[in-house]
Amino acid sequence: MAHTPAPDGVFLPAENLRSFMERILAALGLPEEDAKITGDVLIEADLRGIDSHGIGRLSIYVERLLSGKQNPHAPLTVVSEAPGTALLDGGAGMGQVIALRAMELAIRKAKETGISGVAVRNSSHFGFAGYFPLMAVSEGMIGMAFTNARPSICPTFGTEPMLGTNPIAFAAPTDMDFPFLFDAATSIIQRGTVELYDRLHVQLPEKLVIGPSGESLLEPDLILEEMLKGSAALLPLGGIGEEGGGYKGYGLAIMVELLSAALQNGPYLKHVTGVGMGHFFLAIDISKFLPVSTFRKIAGSILRDLQNSRKEPGHDRIFVSGEKEHLTRLERLKTGIPLPPDFLEKLRQMAAQVGVGPLQ
Repeated sequence: MAHTPAPDGVFLPAENLRSFMERILAALGLPEEDAKITGDVLIEADLRGIDSHGIGRLSIYVERLLSGKQNPHAPLTVVSEAPGTALLDGGAGMGQVIALRAMELAIRKAKETGISGVAVRNSSHFGFAGYFPLMAVSEGMIGMAFTNARPSICPTFGTEPMLGTNPIAFAAPTDMDFPFLFDAATSIIQRGTVELYDRLHVQLPEKLVIGPSGESLLEPDLILEEMLKGSAALLPLGGIGEEGGGYKGYGLAIMVELLSAALQNGPYLKHVTGVGMGHFFLAIDISKFLPVSTFRKIAGSILRDLQNSRKEPGHDRIFVSGEKEHLTRLERLKTGIPLPPDFLEKLRQMAAQVGVGPLQ
């Protein structure tokens, strides 16, 4: 988990925030079960310290539901289907709900075919991508999730935002206290991180976001404005040019775009808006290859060997993907989730706007 500034302020129990989000979403027309699914995806991000994709994003969904951009009762339809594949249409509904149902279908199919892929079109932002591969892990499987998004990443040698942050999420069971979970945007940071810096009133480091002439942009409020205009771009993993491997992040972002648009006959690049995104989910039934216990043992041995390898001076611990988030989750279940005081005021105003009781 990359370093981002930690929110300061009031620590609130996860269940309080979960209940608040469910009430807000239900007031905006979501069925009770769908409100619970959406709230769970958001709160699980906050519990893991992925503050860019938790309750801080609730206002986006509120705005879209109030404006009618998202349909709280959207039907999820099957466009085409085969034993190990399916293409679904989300009907411009809630991305978290659509994604959960798609991953459930991939898991069911993988139990029959060994490997299953489910593509989705006409969806929306589905929260933190790692939530859905973890569903496969709970069934003793490997899971993967991909999604395209509104254009924000520039291509290598370019400055125009063309690709979304296009995350890749991969999860696998281990014999440790936590599964392996890799969940990362194909940009150095994502739009949600800029939003988090803005909520915390903290300037961004250089060489993360650039303007039309390739200059670094640092002020998060300005960056968010310029991103809406198409005048600011996030750099792909590896950064500017080719020297640091920026072409690798650029190539991975294209790969996700192909999986999230070409397989679905859905919108791509600058045709992608807040609603209309595509996703792709993969489930692999480990038991079709070998006993799950054998896989877990080998996976755990790989991670332990990495943790126990020679360490850089000044560091006494090596982490593996998913470990920091696991530790943060354990801590926040005890201490609560930190929220800045001015953000709490925004939540109070949101509750008043939709006519529900305030956050407790």
